[in-house]
Amino acid sequence: MTSVPTTRTVVQDLLLRIGEGDPEQIAELYAERVDWKLNWPEGEHGRAETPWIRHRATRADAAAHYRELAAHHRPGQAGTEIERVLVDGADAVVLGEIRQTAAATGRPYRARFALHLTVEDGLIVRHHVYEDSLAVAHAFTP
Repeated sequence: MTSVPTTRTVVQDLLLRIGEGDPEQIAELYAERVDWKLNWPEGEHGRAETPWIRHRATRADAAAHYRELAAHHRPGQAGTEIERVLVDGADAVVLGEIRQTAAATGRPYRARFALHLTVEDGLIVRHHVYEDSLAVAHAFTP
């Protein structure tokens, strides 16, 4: 009998995989259907400069997100500081700060974030990100 991983275990695995940077390996942790939202102002969705910042709905979308994110940032000029992981049943909140450099402009930025995840049957079914969208927008604005 296979045991289902706990919420904390799935979140820790997700963070590890994000650090390793393989979009397909990251996406394996998501359910086939996922409630994926980012808190950008509605008028900002779909901007050419930040195509990874949009709502998603599937495991394949999750892999695409991580591919697009990598394609628009300079490799080796990034870092993430995880300050806290809070878990309550199926829900987890990850608090921290990302540091990236926009590939198109060369501008570095720092953005505080909160990531709300929900895990069911060992897979992520909710991925809601709340971040400093202004810092990201400034870094990518030509």
